[in-house]
Amino acid sequence: MTLESDLLLDRRRLKRQLGFWRGALVLGVVVLGGLWLGRGLPDALAGDHVARLPIEGTITDDPKLLREIDRIRRDSHTRAVLVMIDSPGGTVAGGEGIYRALRALRESGKPVVAVMRGTAASAGYMVALPAERIFSREATLTGSIGVLLQSVEVSELVSRLGVRMETLTSGPLKDQPSPFRPLSEEGRTSLAGVVDDMYRQFVAMVVANRQMPEERVLSLADGRVMTGRQAVAAGLVDEIGGENEARNWLAANRGVAAELPARDIDFRSLSERALSMASSSFWRGGVAAFRAEGWWPGTILPR
Repeated sequence: MTLESDLLLDRRRLKRQLGFWRGALVLGVVVLGGLWLGRGLPDALAGDHVARLPIEGTITDDPKLLREIDRIRRDSHTRAVLVMIDSPGGTVAGGEGIYRALRALRESGKPVVAVMRGTAASAGYMVALPAERIFSREATLTGSIGVLLQSVEVSELVSRLGVRMETLTSGPLKDQPSPFRPLSEEGRTSLAGVVDDMYRQFVAMVVANRQMPEERVLSLADGRVMTGRQAVAAGLVDEIGGENEARNWLAANRGVAAELPARDIDFRSLSERALSMASSSFWRGGVAAFRAEGWWPGTILPR
């Protein structure tokens, strides 16, 4: 092959790569502009739909999630909400905040159904309580109704290291619990009262939403984890199933057609979504460029 032919092939390859990256840049600008200028536009264009709201991972006090739930409540195009839960739990305050937001969403007249996936335990179960109907898989891990407070106490280790901690407090309970000295009986009693009060709040939520006698709930609220099948038998879950069963229930009981499109709710900020889209586009573009050169694993190298 002549030198001129090699140069021509190189120029064509370079033009293809530049064309790809120019297209990716223009597409990125258009997408970012749409996100920036029309954050409320997708709702208006989506038409009637069912919102699919994910609650995943450790549950904490998340203002973005609470704002998104409130936006869904005000969106006239959202006909129903599927709360898709996959969480081992989290903070009591975080669970309470989501619980109250979902309760307000349901009281606004929108049907709310919870779908438990792999795990929906402790605060993960708490956020399912406002739903009109709770679905889970037979093997879903759920329940764990209770409150846990843990602390690490390393005073003996510190003493062996020859380190002594000095603490000045405004009162005898201010440093309870402390990692540098054992709990006093007074501190243990005080913290046990805090745990018990949070526990009573959790039990009251179950009683109110599952319409079960308090004595029955207390017999189940010992922190035990259950399978979905056990939770159905105990009355903590309504039915075995997933999203399809939830959609069928909405169609039969709330008049929300099963054919209505479902829309995934992404409550990440604009910058988070843009970064995710940019990194995804960059990765796909890079892979495509490497494959065009025959450098990516699984491609046939030129001979």
